[in-house]
Amino acid sequence: MINQLSWKVGGQQGEGIESTGEIFCIALNRMGYYLYGYRHFSSRIKGGHTNNKIRVSTKQTRSVSDDLDILVAFDQETIDVNYKELHNGGIIIADAKFAPVCPENASAALYAVPFTDIASELGTSLMKNMVAIGATCAVLEMDTIVFREVVQEIFGRKGEQIVQKNMEAIQSGYESMKRLIAGKPVSMVLQKADGQKRLFMIGNDAIALGALAGGCRFMAAYPITPASEIMEYLIKKLPAFGGTVIQTEDEIAAATMAIGAGYGGVRSITASAGPGLSLKMEAIGLSGMTETPLVIVDTQRGGPSTGLPTKQEQSDLMAMIYGTHGEIPKIVIAPSTVEEAFYDTAEAMNLAEEYQCPVIVLSDLQLSLGKQTVQPLDSSKVEIRRGKLLEEDLPDLGPNEYFKRFELTADGISPRVLPGTKNGIHHITGVEHDETGKPSESAANRKLQMEKRMKKIKNLSISEPVVKNAKHKKADILLVGFNSTRGAIEEAMERLEADGIKANHAHIRLIHPFPADELLPLMQATDRIAVIENNATGQLSNLIKMNAGHIDKIRNILKYDGNPFLPHEIHSQCKELL
Repeated sequence: MINQLSWKVGGQQGEGIESTGEIFCIALNRMGYYLYGYRHFSSRIKGGHTNNKIRVSTKQTRSVSDDLDILVAFDQETIDVNYKELHNGGIIIADAKFAPVCPENASAALYAVPFTDIASELGTSLMKNMVAIGATCAVLEMDTIVFREVVQEIFGRKGEQIVQKNMEAIQSGYESMKRLIAGKPVSMVLQKADGQKRLFMIGNDAIALGALAGGCRFMAAYPITPASEIMEYLIKKLPAFGGTVIQTEDEIAAATMAIGAGYGGVRSITASAGPGLSLKMEAIGLSGMTETPLVIVDTQRGGPSTGLPTKQEQSDLMAMIYGTHGEIPKIVIAPSTVEEAFYDTAEAMNLAEEYQCPVIVLSDLQLSLGKQTVQPLDSSKVEIRRGKLLEEDLPDLGPNEYFKRFELTADGISPRVLPGTKNGIHHITGVEHDETGKPSESAANRKLQMEKRMKKIKNLSISEPVVKNAKHKKADILLVGFNSTRGAIEEAMERLEADGIKANHAHIRLIHPFPADELLPLMQATDRIAVIENNATGQLSNLIKMNAGHIDKIRNILKYDGNPFLPHEIHSQCKELL
């Protein structure tokens, strides 16, 4: 029996590849297995190779697996592109219709199952993906009945006959594969799972749910990969809570609408990817100058320009901190797990109001779209804090006096009122202003207002700005990363420890202001620091050098080909650094 399985299904976009992986995953998740899925897909709407690689385990897993046990192929391209991942003893289950051929140097066994023919005999070739699931069940020696509940939920609205036909397709695929492997040692039986119920979701859904739990009642956004699911989720959910979503004409409108809602006292959010964030930059500056709460989600993808819109990259780091012209206070937080994506987005709502500045929730494609098993989320941990918002009528002011919306205070944070608050009238523009918001170009006033704004986040504190896994007081190597690289780094650490190498790990969750004091003790307790990131210029590495020093110790492990890190890549490159 095995405690982990790596399974991949591939074919052309539009022929049910995603639904095949989805049905397979949901059923196993409900049995209590931990799953991690990463989908490789083309930027085309239909056509082009796509695959979904699923890792099934009896313990928590947060990364793509190095190799592959089972490859399910709906076309020859899937075999040609992916066969090298199969380990010795792995198998290919392919649709017999395209006369599959196994490359000569492949170490895997090929089994041709008539997916399309079986499905057509049952009524429609569309059910070939269900036949493929059944064939997988035969290899896993898994009872096909475990898929009944999922099939019922997905196809039940189409009638019981459709449900039954899909179950027949699964059973037929099972029986066909059983005949092919009879007497051959290809079975891969998973150890029994714990049977516990857990969530199965992508990071974007967790971000949207976190925003909702954190009091968000308005979203303005323009669709863009890989952020669109946040808007799609909230379109369905916000109206039930008295909120709404507006699909705007462009990213500029989305950001300014969110600022308008924030000024009016409504917690709001906007979400995009790199190209959209470029368009939002002027509005982000407006949020900083007017000290209006704004929460923005940036799901990083391959750039520049249109770049690789459906591929993994982490190259927006510097842009999120320094992208706006001029200087404003800004908070950038980077969750590393789906659970953190939920809690961090809810907390971003608080930080935006408390510090009256833009807060960026930085994600990446792998975290945002990778679907995985998630521990139950606890909404009771989410609190609502509105900072210095004055919600009651204010005392009368003298003649021709205005409320000091930008009052100079010890902590740099001024009192804030909602429009219409009695005696709360003040100016609000994007130009430099005095304490009442009245435009002012006075050099003395400019200096005071700049200093007031910039000191707001100097004492910012969030829970666990650096996730630490430090078993050693003195380590041979410190591994540092952010966002979705966490899972691969954790696995690489286990392998380094097995090699007798003492490894510590720090994962940065607060990108700006940078938590140097949290990171420094770990940096001081090692002679080599490996910074792992999906970009070509070492942006996180450069931030660490700027804020924490130890330049001589730092080495880069970079990957920028559009694919996420695999554990073995980090493991081998870390060993080369020692």
